[in-house]
Amino acid sequence: MANILESVDQHTQLVGENRLELLLFRINSMQLFAINVFKVKEVVKLPRLSQMPGSHPCICGVANIRGTSIPVINLRQAIGFKPMAQDADTNLIITEYNRSVQGFLVGKVEHIVNMNWNEVMPPPQNAGHNHYLTAITKVQQQERTELVSIIDVEKVLAEIIHYDVRLDESMLDETLLQQMHGRKVLIVDDSPTARHQVRDTLGQIGLEVIEACDGQQALDLLRGWCDQGRQPTDEILMMITDAEMPKIDGYRLTHEVRNDKRMDSLFIVLNTSLSGSFNKAMVQKVGCDRFISKFQPDLLVETVQERMRQLAAD
Repeated sequence: MANILESVDQHTQLVGENRLELLLFRINSMQLFAINVFKVKEVVKLPRLSQMPGSHPCICGVANIRGTSIPVINLRQAIGFKPMAQDADTNLIITEYNRSVQGFLVGKVEHIVNMNWNEVMPPPQNAGHNHYLTAITKVQQQERTELVSIIDVEKVLAEIIHYDVRLDESMLDETLLQQMHGRKVLIVDDSPTARHQVRDTLGQIGLEVIEACDGQQALDLLRGWCDQGRQPTDEILMMITDAEMPKIDGYRLTHEVRNDKRMDSLFIVLNTSLSGSFNKAMVQKVGCDRFISKFQPDLLVETVQERMRQLAAD
């Protein structure tokens, strides 16, 4: 188990090529689940947990990993099943999302699969709004095909950790607020929870939001405007996109926009739960204008204000 992620640095080379690698695991015997390898720091056998009185019911304790205290979330319980029992097959997947580190209690960890984002599909539209999936895909497992459910970790965390979207009024530029009222922003994210957070943040400064749940949907919208003779820069102030999405990821989406002369000047913000210098390098490589790690409402609004100042200066 210790070496299952030894080559994680090599996996990051897939980002930007519209490819991803998924870590497959089980929380019951019948179904495969997955999260993106790039958000996984480590996989270990479940260590002894210290209890946290008064914590959220889905937090089953705290693990001490090389001197660092990490909250452990019972993932099975967090997505609506009965809590997972701790036994010899229990593992801990340590992840980093939204600039925080947490562990997920899971059962058997299978292996890593490499695939193209166009092999990853959104959940069925008739699945409702209360499920915990961002996408589904299929993998070949011992001469049979299995369905894989990709967890919406941002929704899981949002229900356990309170994300405050209230803005620091002292950082708001009153002269810009009137100009922003009624302007539109395109939000591209496969997580309904993430889209909701951004929409609630930008709504406080009068911005209207157009939503797309994956990069293909956003690209079709932008190209549609261009085909009609409409300039995307006239339709929206900016595009705020996640990095990891079904069909077309945020890096590929940005690449396609930058290589279409009809919309290559569109202001693009990469807003992702991934963090670190790698993402900043990818921003420069594909041509994003800004990188913001989730979830920082004040920084998001400051970026909007900065863009408005740039337009005024032009």
